[in-house]
Amino acid sequence: MTITEERGRTYAYEDLPRLMGLMTGDEKHGPAATSTLDVLWVLYDRVLRVRPEHPDDPARDRFLLSKGHGPMAYYAVLAAKGFVPVDWLPGFGSYDSPLGHHPDRVLVPGAEIGSGSLGHGLPIGVGTALGLRAQGLDDPRVWVLTGDAELDEGSNHEAIAFAGPAALERLHTVVVDNSSASHARPGGIAARFEAAGWSAVTVDGRDHEALYAAFTAPHPGRPHVVVAQVEPKSF
Repeated sequence: MTITEERGRTYAYEDLPRLMGLMTGDEKHGPAATSTLDVLWVLYDRVLRVRPEHPDDPARDRFLLSKGHGPMAYYAVLAAKGFVPVDWLPGFGSYDSPLGHHPDRVLVPGAEIGSGSLGHGLPIGVGTALGLRAQGLDDPRVWVLTGDAELDEGSNHEAIAFAGPAALERLHTVVVDNSSASHARPGGIAARFEAAGWSAVTVDGRDHEALYAAFTAPHPGRPHVVVAQVEPKSF
């Protein structure tokens, strides 16, 4: 199928590998991208209240891709949902492409933050949730996607420790666990969040129904984390 034929199509999950296949640049983080594919699809297809026609709607949910060093799946999902043109995908990573190896919020419609430096997304998510609360915007939800290795960064643990006692119930984190962290967490990843007052659930990161149930589970008065376990990273 040509790019011209792609325009104006409605896409399904089954189309995502083909859309990712259009990005043929020098990508150094392929496993980081594919590990997030199912989480991203379920969020954008069934959970996030965001619309490409109004990407700056104040009432929108905020999705922060902290795991931004492998963005191919993210770009494929944004293209499938109409945020960016499919035409952009083959230029991925090239000098004049908006689709860089780390997403740029100024260049990529729908991207809330520039990301890729590990440990930034969750602290930004905490600040975003606090900012929305201060403005009296109680409906928008904040979602942050991180990787298990990213939890090696101390800035995340400061954010985790703050968000629970602050009762940031509009804050949600998804940790994609592909067994690439350098440091073990006693009791597992979910236990670290629970110790700080978060609601936590661990699910199969490839099971769409399990992901949806975890994403929509009630957690009054507490931030919520979903640990999405996927196959171990192959180097």
